Order: sequence, then structure tokens, then C-alpha cells
Amino acid sequence: MTISVDMFFLRPDAQGTLQMQIRQFVAEGILAGRFPPGARLPSSRRLAAHLGVSRITVAQAYADLVADDYLSARGRSGFYVSENAPRPHEIDPPPAAVRETVDWARLLGPRTPSSLRRGKPRNWRDFRYPFVYGQADPTLFDQQNWRACLLMASGARDFHAMTDDRYEEDDPLLVEYIARHTLPRRGILARPEEILLTLGAQNALWLAATTLLADPRRCAAIEEPGYPALRDILRQLRCRVLPVATGAEGLSPGAVPRGVDVLFCTPSHHCPTGATMPLLARRQSLEAAEAGDCLIVEDDYEFEIAEGRAPLPALKSLDTAGRVIHVGSFSKSLFPGLRLGFLVGPAPFIAAARDLRATVLRHPPGLIQRAAAHFLSLGHYDALLRRIQRAFRERREVMLRAVAEHGLQPAGETAPGGSSLWMRAPEGTDTEALARRLREASVLIEPGRPFFGTPQAPGHYYRIAYSSIPAERIPEGIARIAAALRAG
Repeated sequence: MTISVDMFFLRPDAQGTLQMQIRQFVAEGILAGRFPPGARLPSSRRLAAHLGVSRITVAQAYADLVADDYLSARGRSGFYVSENAPRPHEIDPPPAAVRETVDWARLLGPRTPSSLRRGKPRNWRDFRYPFVYGQADPTLFDQQNWRACLLMASGARDFHAMTDDRYEEDDPLLVEYIARHTLPRRGILARPEEILLTLGAQNALWLAATTLLADPRRCAAIEEPGYPALRDILRQLRCRVLPVATGAEGLSPGAVPRGVDVLFCTPSHHCPTGATMPLLARRQSLEAAEAGDCLIVEDDYEFEIAEGRAPLPALKSLDTAGRVIHVGSFSKSLFPGLRLGFLVGPAPFIAAARDLRATVLRHPPGLIQRAAAHFLSLGHYDALLRRIQRAFRERREVMLRAVAEHGLQPAGETAPGGSSLWMRAPEGTDTEALARRLREASVLIEPGRPFFGTPQAPGHYYRIAYSSIPAERIPEGIARIAAALRAG
């Protein structure tokens, strides 16, 4: 049997190199039973012409399949499905349907739905006007140098960094870069034992909250509105949570209730309003924390994108009493799938958080740590930041002009920096319903209600981000939002 060349095709949305795609297609055909043992494959020349790729690409894919015993080469007669290739019947069939007898509702107890499930749809890239927050733009990211750093990190010289199980310490090259370059930009000086790597800022917040608030009698204060995932974390801990209203200058130190054990705040570029806490208020927050024997967890997740103005000192840089736990992240400036962040705090706290991290995930993958260390230390990261800042500055200016032209109302900070705008629709507008209507016009926005923690949360706020949409599409997208608001 000879397999027809017409059975072969490359999927437009396939990942990986052409060689990898051809190899995967053949392997899947064998595993699915479409290519039976002994069947002859098209010649590399003919398949290359059919797929529109080079002959050597097909030949290398065939060679890989021969090495894995999916195919066998028979001299000049060509390539055949190996008699030793996996057979379809060797793959375990899905288990037969069973009658569930487990009462999961009783065993799991009351659950709080995660705010993450109310976010962007999985197919957000299919929308022409995706005003969604926090996604990487492939036109800005330095894929070539990131790939080179991954290859470097997986080489023999860095073998130990990639493979060792070192939960008791993090990659020394990455920790050194954070201590000598990242933190000094925020005015923070820290020793290696005061730094802990995490799986992004959210994991850092979970580690801090769980370490400090395990006792349900303890009390946390959070911003209102604020980061929904932090609220989810605190609800799961069952500690007391007190909301603190934020204004045009972020959280007001005088609004924090007495008796709070841990205050969570974002002084620089508040989520979601973009407000920035003034220097005087930062100093007052530290004085209030000292007077009330309170700790502060500072979420500094987006300071790298504060272009156009010098960022104010981090709370941690002003802290002389060791009361501030600093949270940073590379997920916004590099890409969210990296899941790499860090905690900075007094050595006893970091030691406790490290022990907690070890019980759950031991440590972030060594390969990712070392690749990030190379990307940062070789200067690729700073070049990427400059490119992102230029692009975001242009997109923000375009968005602000379009918002003003169509009479839309910003509700938060509009100064340079960040990657989104916090918006206010007319009173009585249900922005969740608005978001559903806009999806039909290929527009994505984020309704504002999930950022509030009370059932009486206002429903007329929404967020529009410009990290995932090119500048030339922004005006039409804003026009469609304005048209949907006018239509009611």
C-alpha cells in the first residue's frame, strides 16, 4: 500500500517548525490508524513539492521518525511505516462511563468561584479589537534572542542550573540580576537571602498571604476596587478582609481601619484605576503601619512600564522598620506565560515563604530561571522594555484621542505609563451586558464589577487595555464601544 500524497497537509495554526509539523502529522496518522504498518510514504521530493517546503525539511522529518521507529528506510525504495511502530489498539481506550457515587459537594465544601474564570475568552486573538489586559504582543517580543537564551540555558555549561533540584535556593545569576539591577531601579537594596523567586506576582501574593494570614483571626485590608485574584486568595484563607476605598491618588493611609494585620496595596499604578500614591501618602502609610503594628504587602507588578515620568520610590525603599514585603514580576514586561516573579522582604519572612513554596511547587523551573537570567543580563530585556514603552506610548496617545473624540469618560489615571485605561460608562449601564454585545462586533472589553468585592458593586465601570491591539485598530474599536453605549 502506498499512502497518497493528497492525505498530507499542514495546518495554518500549527506550532513549531515545518520539520516538527511534518513529523507530528505522520506520527498522528500512524497512531490514528490512517497509516498502517508496511505502508509506503510519498518520496521526500514529491511530498516537499506537495507541501511547498524544501526537500531537506521532509528528509529530516523522515529521519527523525526512523530514529523513533515510526518509519523504516529501505534503501532506494523509500520510507515505510515500521512494523514496530505503535499500533492504534495499543493506546488505552477511554474508560467506560461510570456512575458517579461521590458526593463532591459535601467533600469539597463551599467554594468561591475564581475571578480568573470571568476573564477574557480563550479565542481572544480571533477578535479584531481585543482591548484585553496583560497579553504579550508578538510584534514587540524579541523571540530570536529569547530562543537563543533558552538554547544557552539548556547547554552543557548550564546543565546543573536546568536539572538540579535546588528548592533551598534560586538561580544565583537571576537573583544577582534582581538584586543589582531590578531592585535598585526602585530604590531597594536587598541581599540574596531577602529575595525569593515565584511563579509570577499572583503566586507571590499567595505565598505572602498564606505565610502571614494562616490564622483566621488575623485581618487583611485590601483596596476597593482592586485585584480580583488577591480577593480570591484571601477568601480561601478564611481570614477577615476589610475593603479600603481608593480615590484619585490611590489608597488613603487614613482610610485603613485599626486592627489590620496586613495591608495589601499597589502604590504605583493601582489595579485597575492606574492611580499613583503620592510620596507623602507613602510615608504616612509606613508611619501608620509602625503605629498599628501592621505589615504591608506592596504589589509593584507594572512599574517597568511607567514610561514618561520617573517612578516614585517603592514603599519598600522607604521602609526602615522591615514592615514591607515587596512583590515584583517579569510577567507583564516579558510575557505572562513566563510566570516569573519575586518576593523581597526580611530574611525570616523569606525563609518561611521558601519553606511554604517547597511544600507546593519546590521551585520555579531551573531552565526558565537560567534562560531569564541570560535574557536579562545580556541586555535583551532593557532593549525589549524600550520597544514596549515606545509602542505603549503611541497606543495610549491614540486611545486617549479616540476616547475624547467619541465622548467616552475615563474614570482613572490618564498620565503616561501602564497599559490600560479605567473607564466609566453612563450611570445605569450594565457593562457586563455591554461586553456581551460588543463581542458580536469583534470587540473585547473587561467589565468592572469583578474588581469590586461587594454585591452592591457599581456596574458601569470597565477597563480597556492596549497591550494586545495595534495602534491602527484602536480608533475603530473605540468607535464601536461608543456606538454600543449610544445604542444602550
